[in-house]
Amino acid sequence: MKRKLKLIFNRLYSAFGRQYWWPADTLFEIIVGAVLTQNTSWSNVQKAILALKERELLVASKLYHLPEKKLAGLIKSAGYYNLKARRIKNFLEFFFNCYAGRIGLMRKQDSIFLRRQLLAVKGIGPETADSILLYALNKPVFVVDAYTKRILFRHGLIKEDADYSQVRDIFMSNLERNVGLFGEYHALLVKLGKDYCRKQKPKCEICPLWSIKNA
Repeated sequence: MKRKLKLIFNRLYSAFGRQYWWPADTLFEIIVGAVLTQNTSWSNVQKAILALKERELLVASKLYHLPEKKLAGLIKSAGYYNLKARRIKNFLEFFFNCYAGRIGLMRKQDSIFLRRQLLAVKGIGPETADSILLYALNKPVFVVDAYTKRILFRHGLIKEDADYSQVRDIFMSNLERNVGLFGEYHALLVKLGKDYCRKQKPKCEICPLWSIKNA
């Protein structure tokens, strides 16, 4: 498994290069983006982020005091905007109550304890929590998404019904726990999933991983 995972990473990095993910100007923007990207495309998230930036609202203290309905109206492009506005507000309540709205304080916290705290926030699931931990808080955890599961299943590394924690553990147990490696690996899998390993009509014959399928 270790050899296969390293082979996949090296092949993808050679094919695509560095992905510079997560694209954001601030750590708080990463957190908001992690919530907004649930069940939508990144292009739609970018529109919502831009709407907040144009009004100079992409600041924790400003969003904390912004009425929920107004926030929902500004993030419509991300879909499920009422639900996501509530989830952002839920996070902000936790953020200010537990960490005084300071990301620096969060980053000092133990990653296992912090993950439990994030998962206790209504609307923050494993993928969102791990995205926040990895990309905003510099914690060595692996982010699993639908692309990850699809790619690993098609290469015979997991069963189709493998759950989030099972897939996450494959990476956490077989790779060096390194923030840079985990962040780049996830980004490369997203790139592969979007451009080649599609749900419908995958481009298997020209996929960078085609020759290692049975390696």
